Amino acid sequence: MPYGSAGTACGDTRTVETASLDLNLLRTFLAVYRSGSFTGAARLLGLSQPTVTTQMRALERQTGRELFERLPRGVTPTPVADELAARVAAPLDELQSVAGPTPPAGAAAEPVHLAGPAELLCTTVLPALAPLVADGVRLRVATGLTDPLLDELRAGRHDLVIATTRPRGRTLHAVPLTDEEFVLVAAPVWAERLTDRRRAQDTEGRESGEQGTLDPAALHGVPLLTYAEDLPIARRYWRHVFGRRLSRTAAVTVPDLRGVLAAVAAGAGFSVLPRYLCQDLLASGALVALLEPTDPPINTGYLVQRPGVSDNPDVARVRALLLRAARGW
Repeated sequence: MPYGSAGTACGDTRTVETASLDLNLLRTFLAVYRSGSFTGAARLLGLSQPTVTTQMRALERQTGRELFERLPRGVTPTPVADELAARVAAPLDELQSVAGPTPPAGAAAEPVHLAGPAELLCTTVLPALAPLVADGVRLRVATGLTDPLLDELRAGRHDLVIATTRPRGRTLHAVPLTDEEFVLVAAPVWAERLTDRRRAQDTEGRESGEQGTLDPAALHGVPLLTYAEDLPIARRYWRHVFGRRLSRTAAVTVPDLRGVLAAVAAGAGFSVLPRYLCQDLLASGALVALLEPTDPPINTGYLVQRPGVSDNPDVARVRALLLRAARGW
């Protein structure tokens, strides 16, 4: 039945009889279901996009059900497709693991395509993967924001993505990888000025020996350095720690937290940064934590991949090492 036709209601959840369905059509169906588009499925399967479209029309004729609704970008599964995917995914993945292509003896595996935030990849992830690279594993690394990278993962451009948020839906498999703690930081010159301000404004509070307090109003006039104009990390810190909305305009925006770190350490102003990124400068005294709340804001990063078994055994090796290494991050 053609896509978008009115003959089959999208809410029709009658069970599809799979006993006589073509396995190749089911394999293509699962690729479309998981990638969210015909183009992505074609890339995953090494087919042309028209071939994928033709196969899905054939499967719909066999089942007598509409499986996907066309969208301006990609497709969305109907409830019938959800039910069918739940029934066939595990058996097809198991079959793929047994009957998948076996590389010739001595042949090098394909590169593992890994993507995620530039800062975490460059400072933490790639050093952790060095032993695998030395053992012959090849990596192709891409950086970017989580949502576009997850779209590219669905389309088959990456094998693994480190995401700063858990992906929605059932088309990707995600496991928690690491927690990053956010810290309010500045260079010592600004920390000293802020201490002087607090001393002048509240001598009694200082003499009481109270620790870990900071009135965010004290930061008025101190330049704010951040990742983007909408202040994503700083706004979250303000809500979590101070219980109020941050109303500031950034003095400097740099779409790489390593650049923000360098500018803050040079004395340009203050920022909120992941502790893993600035822990060495904090330990050396080149950077100062302006506040150490008992409940700092935490963000969980996830290791994400498409469901099923990859044809490339090195994907599993990279994934396993990252999950082990992340315990110490």
